[in-house]
Amino acid sequence: MSFAIGTPAPAFALKNQFGETVSLSDFTNKKAVVLVFFPLAFSGICTGELCELRDNFAMFKDANIELIGVSVDSHFTLRAFADQEKYDFSLLSDFWPHGDVAKAYGAFVEEAGIANRATFVIAKDGTIAGEFITAPGEARSLSAYTEILATL
Repeated sequence: MSFAIGTPAPAFALKNQFGETVSLSDFTNKKAVVLVFFPLAFSGICTGELCELRDNFAMFKDANIELIGVSVDSHFTLRAFADQEKYDFSLLSDFWPHGDVAKAYGAFVEEAGIANRATFVIAKDGTIAGEFITAPGEARSLSAYTEILATL
């Protein structure tokens, strides 16, 4: 699914790795959000991508952008993953109902039961400001984030 720029972003309320509920509405009119769907915690490509974001976290923080990862893993799994890799950003569990938020964003791979590698930039007003999706097995590049953040 591809969203037109300015389309309202689908609302969500999911548990983060600490079991706290995080909603898109928490950030509306406060800060932009970069929503990073990834297939599974602890998998090679996903770990590499999220570690690159961790290592470049300042580009989000300095721009007052909330970086959020989302997968179908349980929040318990995401806690272990975040602790091991020292992620300073929220990882949200789209575990149950299984993949509902990924489905709303058109990022769910039904036959695999996981989210695709899809990134959505949501402006402060809660609308889609940009998106990019890679093919299965293909990592997202940091330059793709840099380019899309420049549009905010």
